This record gives sequence, C-alpha cells and structure tokens, in this order.
Amino acid sequence: MGDFYRSIDTILMGRKTYDFAVEYQKSGKAKSVFDPKVKNYLFSRTVAAADVLPPVELVSKPVKRFAQELRAKPGKNIWMMGGGGIIAAFLDEGQIDEFIIFVIPVFIGQGIPLIAPRHRTVPLKLLSSKAFPDGVVQLHYAVKS
Repeated sequence: MGDFYRSIDTILMGRKTYDFAVEYQKSGKAKSVFDPKVKNYLFSRTVAAADVLPPVELVSKPVKRFAQELRAKPGKNIWMMGGGGIIAAFLDEGQIDEFIIFVIPVFIGQGIPLIAPRHRTVPLKLLSSKAFPDGVVQLHYAVKS
C-alpha cells in the first residue's frame, strides 16, 4: 500500500466514506485520518461546507466539470476512496481511466458494492497483477472506451 499511496496526491470520497472516517477519528483510533499532504475532496449534497473537517474540501460542482478542472492541473494519480455511488457518477461521465483493485482472500458473504448497481458491465483491460505473500492480489485495469 505504501507504493500506491506515494503515487497519489488527491483523494475523492463520498459522504458515507467521509462519515466513516470522521467516526473512526472521533473514536480516538487516529489523530487524523485526513492527510494534509494530499488534497481531500468530499462529494455530498447533504453536508454543509461549514461542517467539513479540514483538510477536506466539499465539492458542489458537477462531476464532469470537477474532473476536467482537476485533470487540467499538474499532479499525480487520484484515489477514489469510496463509495459505489461516487464511482458510478464518475463512470457515467467517462472520468475513470483505471482501477487498481486489491483482492483480499476472505469471503465475507455481504458488503458494500464497488460500483452502484446501475453499472453492471464495465469493460476492463488487465494491465498488471501482483500477488503478495499474504495471499492479497493487486489487479490493475484500464477502463476500455
């Protein structure tokens, strides 16, 4: 994960992911879960800007416009931390180039979808895969146009 984290300079998240991170921080398990060394953006229609913890910035503009403005700036890779709704919104606008997915060898029987249900088919091209000694596998895909 260290190599991956060093490859990014921006994190995008939805409200549920943001709320989870805030609760984790409030529990005392982390001094701050929002790294000020990277840009942190929150996409939400229900959170007021005044209620957002620094260094997180609330995004109120449309996804496509935001993505185009972000792409126009110099920078590294962008981590779409979660969740399925925000990933779906960026896919709808053609604004996701790649997925790096870590498969953890545990069947849990339930969970949160990676992508909102309206996206049933997203063609991908495998760019690379890497197996780790603990059984975790990293899959790196390009989104086919």
